[in-house]
Amino acid sequence: MSTNAKPNFKLRKMLFASVIALICVTLVYFVYQQNKAWAVPEEVKKLKNPLQPSESNLSAARELFKENCVECHGDAGKGDGPEAMMHDPPPADLTDAGHMNTLTDGHIFYQISEGRKPMPSFKKRLTQDQRWQLVLLVRSLSQPATPSDMKPSAPASSKPDANTKPVPSSKK
Repeated sequence: MSTNAKPNFKLRKMLFASVIALICVTLVYFVYQQNKAWAVPEEVKKLKNPLQPSESNLSAARELFKENCVECHGDAGKGDGPEAMMHDPPPADLTDAGHMNTLTDGHIFYQISEGRKPMPSFKKRLTQDQRWQLVLLVRSLSQPATPSDMKPSAPASSKPDANTKPVPSSKK
């Protein structure tokens, strides 16, 4: 071996060790980032939704949700869409009232606007009003169904109606 070959071999070993170290640091960084909570600025958390939960806003939000969110969050927002299994971390269950009640409107708006891998940012794809409409819809997904949403399964009163004849019991 020539005297020139020894320094080249040492240089290659150092370069190889540096590349391996860089790969390890990068992997650790990405694992840490995925498990980190959303860093939402305090002033954004305080934002209130300027839109009212009207049927027109919710209807528009349902269309936006179908176009942009169903693939990952699923039709009902449970985080079970057809592409959900491909993502780590998995899409949030938007029907989880316990979790959703800990988030402010501003927090949800920030998440929709900024995104975070694997969720894309919608700041440039949707208008500000469209993102606030989605906040309304996300809120509605975690709310219990109201009595007007449910179909009655039994009469409200146990008293017989004046026009209803009692049904005789058949005892043998």
